[in-house]
Amino acid sequence: MKISVELTLTPLQDEFEPAIIHFIKKLRASNLKVLENPLSTQVYGEYDEVMNLLNTEIKEAFQLIENGLLYMKIVKTDRQNYEPHF
Repeated sequence: MKISVELTLTPLQDEFEPAIIHFIKKLRASNLKVLENPLSTQVYGEYDEVMNLLNTEIKEAFQLIENGLLYMKIVKTDRQNYEPHF
């Protein structure tokens, strides 16, 4: 089953950029499709592969920050080629 996941990592501390950059680089190093914009990062692929990656990388990201939030949206379809029709 294909899924699309949108993530927003928000460390609640000073010097927050290194943790975000590290997290995104780890996602990019996977074999999955990863897209970024200024507000979030999207990951696309098979459910088990995406969730296994996120399980590992979210845990590591949380270990690297003192306090933080991670917002995650999951859609049960591959939306990487979405284009608005209006």
